[in-house]
Amino acid sequence: MIRRIAAFPEPMGHAEGPAAAVRRRAVLGAIGACAFMPAARAQEMSNTLPDLIDRSRQAVVAVGTFAATDSPRFGFRGTGFLVGDGRRIVTCSHVVPNPVEKDLMIIVPAAGNKSGQPQLRPVKLLRRDALHDLAVLELADDKGALVGVLDLAETAGEQPVVREGTAVALMGYPIGTALGVTMATHRGAVAAITRAALPAPSSNALSERAVRQLREGDMEFLQLDITAYPGNSGGPLLDIRTGKVVGVVNMVALKGTRESALSAPSGISYAVPVRYVWPMLGK
Repeated sequence: MIRRIAAFPEPMGHAEGPAAAVRRRAVLGAIGACAFMPAARAQEMSNTLPDLIDRSRQAVVAVGTFAATDSPRFGFRGTGFLVGDGRRIVTCSHVVPNPVEKDLMIIVPAAGNKSGQPQLRPVKLLRRDALHDLAVLELADDKGALVGVLDLAETAGEQPVVREGTAVALMGYPIGTALGVTMATHRGAVAAITRAALPAPSSNALSERAVRQLREGDMEFLQLDITAYPGNSGGPLLDIRTGKVVGVVNMVALKGTRESALSAPSGISYAVPVRYVWPMLGK
């Protein structure tokens, strides 16, 4: 249920009361404090997100399938990001076909290669956690690890690694090949930390995953006031202040059909908290 919050402004033309005067002085004081913020501090704040993007873009990859007979040969499916030793990629389980009937491939951005050009690298499915919609891929060639990786936020049991209101940014490939596999960053905040069950793959089937959810209960999600699009699934959600991954972009709230994610986005997206990722990496 959505409730409206009504605001009651003070009537125009009336003398300012004591309470209003106090509020006015508080607002003016806050404005004055901002005006006297040191220039260096203001510059640091304005550079935080651009610097984070520059540091992180090389670790964010496009995930898809590859077949020489297909057109295009690379079939984009979602986003992933490099972690650990530079050979493992975290993404969403629904990004990886089930079963895997074609070769899996990632596109490493130009920033992640010494050549300065995007590069195709074969990968294999290492682990899948359908219950939490997560998967870990691994490079399947002998060309060596990639140079850029993202750090995961440390967890302490079931305690959230971020608070509501934390400034965050998600990185990925919205709309995929329709935009030329171009990485984009969207910023916002953690609107709520909530619990829910992942939707079943279809409305007329009770899958194995759905049965496990019924037995084990729902899971925690980070609700975001950010608009995510098809193609963002599997991308990292970063704490802008620390630069660490706090979640994996998972789904978006829809107003109607799947097409409405583009024509009428709700502005509400969800991410799987990073604490569900750690067990898949051996922690």
